[in-house]
Amino acid sequence: MTPLFPQIKDLVLIGGGHSHALILRMWGMNPLPGTRLTLINPDPAAPYTGMLPGLIAGHYRREELMIDLVRLARFAGARLILDRATGIDRDARLVHLAGRPPLSYDIAAIDIGITSGLPGQPDVIAAKPLGPYATAWETFLARRPARPQITILGAGLGGVELALASAHRLRGLGAKAEVTLIDRSTRFLPALSPRAQSAIRHRLAEAGITLLLGTTATEIAPGRITLSDGRTLGSDFTLSATGARPHPWLAATGLDHREGFLVTDACLRTSDPRIFASGDCASLPVPRPKAGVFAVRAAPVLHHNLVASLTSRPLRPFRPQRDYLKLVSLGERSALAEKWGLTAIGPRLWRLKDRIDRQFMDRFDAYPAMPRPAPPARQTQGLAARLDRRPLCGGCGAKLGPHVLAGALAPLPAPARAEVRSGPGDDAAVLSLPGGGFQVLTTDHLRAFCNDPRLMARIAALHAMGDVLAMGAAPQVALAQITLPPLGPELQSRMLAEIMDEAAATFRDAGADIVGGHSTEGAELTIGFTVTGTATRTIGKGGANPGDALILTKPLGSGTILAAEMALARPPGRLMGEVWAACIGQMTRAQGSAAAILTPHATAMTDVTGFGLAGHLLELLDASQSAATLRLTDIPLMPGVLELARQGHGSSLQPANLAAVSWRMTAPQDPRVDLLSDPQTAGGLLAAVPSDQAETLLAALKAAGHDAALIGTVTAGPPHLTVSA
Repeated sequence: MTPLFPQIKDLVLIGGGHSHALILRMWGMNPLPGTRLTLINPDPAAPYTGMLPGLIAGHYRREELMIDLVRLARFAGARLILDRATGIDRDARLVHLAGRPPLSYDIAAIDIGITSGLPGQPDVIAAKPLGPYATAWETFLARRPARPQITILGAGLGGVELALASAHRLRGLGAKAEVTLIDRSTRFLPALSPRAQSAIRHRLAEAGITLLLGTTATEIAPGRITLSDGRTLGSDFTLSATGARPHPWLAATGLDHREGFLVTDACLRTSDPRIFASGDCASLPVPRPKAGVFAVRAAPVLHHNLVASLTSRPLRPFRPQRDYLKLVSLGERSALAEKWGLTAIGPRLWRLKDRIDRQFMDRFDAYPAMPRPAPPARQTQGLAARLDRRPLCGGCGAKLGPHVLAGALAPLPAPARAEVRSGPGDDAAVLSLPGGGFQVLTTDHLRAFCNDPRLMARIAALHAMGDVLAMGAAPQVALAQITLPPLGPELQSRMLAEIMDEAAATFRDAGADIVGGHSTEGAELTIGFTVTGTATRTIGKGGANPGDALILTKPLGSGTILAAEMALARPPGRLMGEVWAACIGQMTRAQGSAAAILTPHATAMTDVTGFGLAGHLLELLDASQSAATLRLTDIPLMPGVLELARQGHGSSLQPANLAAVSWRMTAPQDPRVDLLSDPQTAGGLLAAVPSDQAETLLAALKAAGHDAALIGTVTAGPPHLTVSA
């Protein structure tokens, strides 16, 4: 999303908690011109904790309680940094991150929740964060013993709900479980009324759950827990749902805190007026329980105050309610409600809780469609059809189609200089060097498909090196060509520094250096590099022999996934954010080690980029005057891309790619065939290798961490591609 106005200030949201999720949604509806919004969160999705007991009990699927932060950030026009904050340098206004250099801010807000983990206890699963807990729980259910023993440390409301949920799920699976709930306090749920306490004790007894108060675990080992009173319990699954613990780095920021929780004023501002805090990681002037309801209620006030801080307007105080409706899940589809000392229990209250929870999650399901400009009443014939095309993609999906490019290049004269050794359709220019060997030269650039310039810099650098590696050369130097979007001078410096720092590190890892370049300002971010490399021998596309095996070093699907993410798609049974994050993981995987493995043995090689696997393979077959067969079942695909293709999602370049190859390809009717024309950004290498070496090379590629596969065979005959199911 290209902003209409230059961005001049950075607002950074640290953590994807409930307050920040709601702020992102409000921002998408009404962004503040001039501000660049950034969200930092380690995962592409964040859980809605109110539905966690229902997930453990089996009432909900995981995707039903996860807020897809990638879709949300796209809707908000925000930059999403998938990383974990580790500290704040308030003097330099920098957020320190676990996996990348610090990030600048002008105004920051913190909503990172709490943790329930026990430091130094690897045999204990923490109830928070939800992701590892949910995965560990499903793994345990799959291999559960005949009489599973579950121990939950912490008998607060969260521990009670999870104990009842665990017992209900295991009972539904036919297991006779022993569930034990332990708490160091001798008082049971003191925040509830005596009637509510009694009702919950009764429900625990009905579910066969043992409640042990006034004791602690002094030793936790695999399958065993020793208590402070000397007793020993068997435990196949030990869960910590103990009292809220703040993340340790908060206390090291120098901000005022109360036992590690950031102290805020009534306007949700910390002791540093540039930093706000909300949710469970914060402590209000009049402390409130660690409950999601307060984070939800605080969101509109926090949104107002962040905007007010960026526009020099008065702040608004947050006035939380003195009591709130507590709805406690009871394992089965029943709940207890308590407020103002009044208590009720039954299935109707579970339906009320379910309705409230689903209404909250509905806010992050279908986002309002942004209106498209109406076509003019008077228009040139054919304009309407052009406007009906798929929206222009970023990355390699923004390339010109094969027919357009071929038509433009056909009239060019043959090289006149003797040192030019490039063959027809080679991936890069090849020059012979006076002292022997060759120099390889290529250039490429990418239109940004996300708002993270550091991520785009790494992908663009890897993408540009692909042609050099495919020619069997070692990258040598690079020149950068960067177009920055409209920004204020300070944000221009920040963005350019991020791009160059990441690009330099990426090229340095490949043994190359950035030696200069060119920058300009334009409508949107575009990053490109001209790359040179050296080789003692080069590998073109024209050496494949009948009988050679075809190896692909990366799965397909980036074009479709990037297009679907731009369209705010929701793949069935999956989270778009997790599909996108897995795709990014493939695109950011360097191919240098793959090239080193394949180069000594490949008879022909290319990289799979904008024209898709079919287009680039046919170029190789044209140069080699051979045909090939592919097996759809052997072609690796990125997770979720097939579901998206079946929904009709695809890159804006895919139809042109398909039109260029379909007449030269025999293939069944199958959505996987369409993905053979999917344009790949920073795609894998495609190599023809002698068949007797293929399995050894494939094993070496996998040992080096590449998701490589044998996908087909070169055959005799005129250039043609035969695809079998």
